[in-house]
Amino acid sequence: MTHEHATPPTSARPAPPGIDARGPRVGAGLTAVLLAVVVLLGATTAGLVLLAVVAAGFLLGAVRGAQGTVQGWLFRTLVRPRLGPPADLEDPRPPRFAQVVGLVVTGAGVALGLAGALVAVPWAAGIAFVAAALNAVVGLCLGCELYLVGLRLRAASGAARAR
Repeated sequence: MTHEHATPPTSARPAPPGIDARGPRVGAGLTAVLLAVVVLLGATTAGLVLLAVVAAGFLLGAVRGAQGTVQGWLFRTLVRPRLGPPADLEDPRPPRFAQVVGLVVTGAGVALGLAGALVAVPWAAGIAFVAAALNAVVGLCLGCELYLVGLRLRAASGAARAR
């Protein structure tokens, strides 16, 4: 199931304005390319620096949403004008949460690399690459799915407490 068609459980807050789901997918493709380069660079200072750049991109996405990243800007500027209108818009909260997940994974790789464990750099990049590639290629956003699972668990927990 892709996050584009997943309906989050009802929450107390209304959903913010929707975003074109193709944007995060294009962004994931660009991110996957960068992460593949990190994997190829391996446990090197160059790999660590590029992973830090990717982590900074995830930080932007965590703070501003997927549409607020460099990849989001590239999508809006170069890709979106060449496409037809989106079939539907998606809730921006799951992709934003996915940015947080990407930040945690790549941030851990950066922190471990800075601590002297450069071997963690390609491992963190590889894990993040799998998630980004799945999103880019088949539209399966693992971070978005985690967001939806969290909402369902919170709703179930609230219902159990109400009994």
